Amino acid sequence: MSEPIITVSGLRGVVGESLTPAVAERYTASFAALAPPGPIIITRDGRESGPQLAAAIQNGLHAQGRDTIDAGVAATPTTGVLVRQFSAAGGIQISASHNPREYNGIKLFSAEGRVLPAAAGQAVLDHYRAATESEPDNSPRHRSGKSIPCSDTTLRHASLVLAAVDASRIRKRRFRVLLDSNHGAGSVLGRRLLEELGCDVTVLGGQPDGQFEHLPEPTAENLAGVLSTVRDCRAQIGFCQDPDADRLAVVDESGRYLGEEYTLAMCVDHVLRSRPGPVVTNCSTSRVSEDLAARYGVPFFRSAVGEANVVEVMQAHAAVLGGEGNGGVIDPRVVLVRDSFLGMALLLDAMAARQLPVSQLADELPRYEIVKTKISLAPAKIATALSALEKHFADAKCDRLDGLRLDWPGKWLLVRASNTEPIVRAIAEAQTAAEAQRLCDEAARVLAGV
Repeated sequence: MSEPIITVSGLRGVVGESLTPAVAERYTASFAALAPPGPIIITRDGRESGPQLAAAIQNGLHAQGRDTIDAGVAATPTTGVLVRQFSAAGGIQISASHNPREYNGIKLFSAEGRVLPAAAGQAVLDHYRAATESEPDNSPRHRSGKSIPCSDTTLRHASLVLAAVDASRIRKRRFRVLLDSNHGAGSVLGRRLLEELGCDVTVLGGQPDGQFEHLPEPTAENLAGVLSTVRDCRAQIGFCQDPDADRLAVVDESGRYLGEEYTLAMCVDHVLRSRPGPVVTNCSTSRVSEDLAARYGVPFFRSAVGEANVVEVMQAHAAVLGGEGNGGVIDPRVVLVRDSFLGMALLLDAMAARQLPVSQLADELPRYEIVKTKISLAPAKIATALSALEKHFADAKCDRLDGLRLDWPGKWLLVRASNTEPIVRAIAEAQTAAEAQRLCDEAARVLAGV
C-alpha cells in the first residue's frame, strides 16, 4: 500500500507504509484549517503506533496556533462526549477500529461530538488532496498552540450512560459479567462503568496496549476462546468490544455468540418498551429492528451505510435510538456516536427489568440469517450492473438509497459498490442462511453477464 485508504469519514493505513506521522499531520492540518475556533480533542485506541501519531498531530496543530486537549487512550464514543464537554472545535480519534494490528487510522469529529458528516468530510479530503499536490511549505512556523490537560476522561461519559438506565435496578442484581476489551480502549471506561453498576466483572485484555490476544473484529470465529471463558467463569453475560469500543458483540450465559446484529435489536426492544419513538438503522442492518418498530407501533427509518448517515436521519426524525448492525448503538441522550458502553448498560437494564437471562431476550426476537459476499466488478460497470439486477428481480421492491436494495416479505438483498476496491458487496438476509446465500449467488450470476 503506497497510499492510505481515505474516505469522507477518515483514513486508515499500514503504519510506516501508507500511514506515517507526516501523513497524519497533513491530514489533520486540513481538518483544523476548516474547523471553527477552539481546542481540538485528541484520543487514541491503545495501539503501539498511537503515541507517535498523536505527537505528530499535536505538533502540527500547535504550529497552526491550535490548542489541543490530549485525552490519551479513550474510546471513540468517549471522544464525542469530550468534544461536547470541553466545547471543542472538533475531535481526532487515532484508531483503525477493527482492522489488524499493523494498521492505524484517524476518525474526525465535528463540534457536535459526532463523526464528521459526509459533506464536511469531503471538504477535508479535498483540502488535504490539494495541499498534498501543491508545493510543500517549508517556511518556519511559529508554535503558538498549547496542550490542555484532561484529568478525568471517563467521568462525564459514565454519568450520561448511567442516567440513561435504571442504575439502582441493575445494582440490585449483582450481575456476573465478562468484558473482553482485547487490549483496546474499551477497558478504560468499561471496567469503571460495570463496577458502578454493581457488577462482578472479569476483564480480558484490560491493559490498553494494542497487544491483541485475538483478531480485533468481534466475530464468532475470532472470539472462539472468549466464548468458552464466559461459560467457564459462570458469567451471566459476555461483552466483547472492538479496539475503539464503538462496537459490541454479546455472548450469552451458555457461551453462545449472539453477535453484533442482535446487540442493536435487543437494545431497541428494551428502549421501545418504556420510551417509544422513531428508530433508525442503516440499509445493511438486520430487519429485526424494523420488525420491532412495527410491533411497538413507532416510525422506522433507514439510512445509507455509515454512522454519519444514521445520525443525520436520527436528527431529522428525532429518533429515540439508532445504530448499525455491527453492534453500534446510538442514543442521542448520551452521544451521537456508536457506543458499546451504552449497549452494555441497556442490556443489563433489560435483564434486570424483566428478570430474564440474555439468552431469552435474544430468543424472543424474530430470527433471520445474514450472508455477506464480495463480487468483482469494474467501477465503470456499476450503473449497468445495478440496472440489470433491478430488471432481473422485477418482483422486488427497489430502493436506490445506497447502491441497490431489493426487498421481499421476510428477506432482502443489498448490492453496493466498495469505495476502495473494484468490487461490489452483496448482503442478503432471509429466514434461512440457504435462502440468503441463494440471493447472493443469483446476484453474482446476473453480474457475471454484465
